[in-house]
Amino acid sequence: MAPIRVLVVDDSVVIRKLVSDLLAEDPDIEVVGTAVNGKAGLQKIALLKPDLVTMDVEMPELNGIETVRSLRQSGNRVPIIMFSTLTERGAEATLDALSAGASDYVPKPANVGSVGRSMEQVREALIPRIKSLVPRPGMLSLPGVARPAQPAPVVLRTPAPRPPGGYRLLVIGCSTGGPEALSALLAGLPPLPVPVMVVQHMPPLFTTQFAARLDRQLDVEVTEAAHGQVLRPGTVCIAPGDFHLEVVSDARGLVTRLTQAPPENYCRPAVDVLFRTAVAAVGGSVLGVVLTGMGADGAKGSRNIVDRGGAVLAQDQATSVVWGMPGAVTNAGLAERVLPLGELPAEITRRLVHPHVGGPVGTPANRAVVGGAR
Repeated sequence: MAPIRVLVVDDSVVIRKLVSDLLAEDPDIEVVGTAVNGKAGLQKIALLKPDLVTMDVEMPELNGIETVRSLRQSGNRVPIIMFSTLTERGAEATLDALSAGASDYVPKPANVGSVGRSMEQVREALIPRIKSLVPRPGMLSLPGVARPAQPAPVVLRTPAPRPPGGYRLLVIGCSTGGPEALSALLAGLPPLPVPVMVVQHMPPLFTTQFAARLDRQLDVEVTEAAHGQVLRPGTVCIAPGDFHLEVVSDARGLVTRLTQAPPENYCRPAVDVLFRTAVAAVGGSVLGVVLTGMGADGAKGSRNIVDRGGAVLAQDQATSVVWGMPGAVTNAGLAERVLPLGELPAEITRRLVHPHVGGPVGTPANRAVVGGAR
C-alpha cells in the first residue's frame, strides 16, 4: 500500500521540521517536500502532486487563505489541513480558510520550546485527520478504528411513525468539513417551529467565532450556547468548545446545560452527549442529523434517538469531506435517509414544517438499499 504523500507549507523553520519529523515516523505517511510560503507551496504542489498539504494560515508573500483560494479556483481539490493559532484572530482566519476550501485545521503547538510535548500535540491532532482525508483500505484513522476494505451495502431503517405532536427538537452533529456543510444546511432551511442544537467539533474561541459568523450570514438567530439558556423555536444553539452541550426540560421549557464531563469519542463537545440528553428531555420527539466528520461520534446517540421512536438523517458519502460519522450511523442501520447535502434541507423541512407533503414519514415505501461506499 503506497504511503500518503504530504507537502508541508509553513514559513517557520521550527514548525516545518517539527511537522516533517513527526510525520516521517508514521509508516503510512511520506513527507515529499516543504515550502516556506504559499507562493512556493503552489509551485511545489504542481511539481510534486502530493496527496495532502499542511499549510500555515499566516505567511509572507502569499498567505494560507489566498493559497487555498488560488488552488480551488484552479480546480485543484487536494486536501488541505490548516495550522492555526488558538487566538480570536487565528480562529477568524481559519474560518476564512475553510470558507475558501480548506478541508480541516489543527491548532499550532503553543510552546515550541517543549519539543516533545509539542510533537505529541501535533501528532494527536494531525495524523488522524490525514488518514481520514486520504483513506487507505484497512488503515487506522482513529485509535482502534480501522477502515473496512470493502464497505457492504446498507439498508436504510424503516421510517418510524411520526411522534405524537410532531418533533420538538432538531439536533445536528458534525466535524471535519462541518463548518461549510452546516452553513449550507442552515441557509437552505425556512424558519423552523423547533429549536436547533448543534455540536461541531471545535476548540474554544473557534466556536464563538463560528456562531457569530453564522449569525451574521444567516437570517436565523445563531448563538453559542450558554449554561441555562432557554431554547426558542427557530433559533440555532452551538456547543461551545471544551464543553458538552446537554438539554434538559424544566418549568421554563427546554434548557441548555454545559458540563466538562470526560470527553466521549475523544471529543468534548460530543455529539453522543447532545443526542442522548435530547432523548432524555423530549423522548422520541427528536430529529437528528449527522453531517460530514471523521470518527463515529453520534452513532450511539443516534441509536438512543431511534430506540425511542425518533428519526435520524445522514449526509451521503459523495458530498461529505469525510464519511466517518455519517457512515457509522448509516452502516449501523440507524439512518432513515442518506442524502446529498443539498437535499437535506428539503427533507428536514418536509418533516418539521410541511409534514404531509410527499407522504407520511412512516410509510414502508421509503425503505431503500444504498450501495456500498466508494
